[in-house]
Amino acid sequence: MLLLSGRANLPLAKEIGELLNTDYESATVRDFADGEIFVRIDRNARGRDVFILQPTVAPADRIMELLLLIDAAKRASAARITAVVPYFGYGRQDRKDQPRVAIGAKLVANLMVTAGADRVLGVDFHQHQIQGFFDVPVDHLYASPVIIRYFLEKNLEDMVVVAPDVGSAKMARGFAKRLGGSFAIIDKRRPAHNQSEVLSVVGEVAGKNCLIADDMVDTAGTMASAIHALKERGAKRVYACATHALLSGKARERLEASPIEELVVTNTIHIPEERTFDRLKVLSVAGLLSRAIRYIHSNDSVSQLFEIPDTDD
Repeated sequence: MLLLSGRANLPLAKEIGELLNTDYESATVRDFADGEIFVRIDRNARGRDVFILQPTVAPADRIMELLLLIDAAKRASAARITAVVPYFGYGRQDRKDQPRVAIGAKLVANLMVTAGADRVLGVDFHQHQIQGFFDVPVDHLYASPVIIRYFLEKNLEDMVVVAPDVGSAKMARGFAKRLGGSFAIIDKRRPAHNQSEVLSVVGEVAGKNCLIADDMVDTAGTMASAIHALKERGAKRVYACATHALLSGKARERLEASPIEELVVTNTIHIPEERTFDRLKVLSVAGLLSRAIRYIHSNDSVSQLFEIPDTDD
């Protein structure tokens, strides 16, 4: 096995390397003066099982780093190349929902496969059908076992899991089932990109501990409006969770100003210090990814990682 990492999330790469008892600093990645990216694999890759860790978060240079590392491994005669993408950027551009727009998720998938990736390992794609955009095997993991375990340990009573929109309903129902809570959904509309407006809340939330479950939090506009809507309707305490913490723009300010009890996210994306705040809890997916990498390397089944603990576990 050979573990490589781009620069998008070095702390996560270090954690995974320690769990796998292998070095993650096996490649040199740097910029030329004009911004052009240079990569070099510093270890022998011939005939080896290469895993390249790189979330494709903005800027697009992170995607280019991943593509160059894949190409370098391919030209170094690696036996198999697995792109480990904890966060798959451009996942929201998965269809033509208006005229003359690109399908960015398909384009990025094509680039990774063309560069030479033999397999992809990802966590919580924005839409599950993105797996079908790749013409190579995809192992799609869920961060929900990590998050659910955390909330089970908190032992919250009168729990209501709230879907912030229709797209998150299936995920929220799964959380409600495992946490032994009820389910509610927020009816909202989007007047523009990165803007949302709550129209109504379907479900009983008054006097309850509410958990808003989503796959990502970007500008936090949707989440902040959902938090305020739940409190206005009598929610006792409002928690929120998301796999991917983009926390762009004024997300930190919106969340700090909201009556949220705690926002629980994972470290699929590196969160810089200036985007953190007191009520932010970051859980690690290093254990999940390291086990998946180990199973793929030994050709064992990865499906056991999909299991979510039941409330009686």
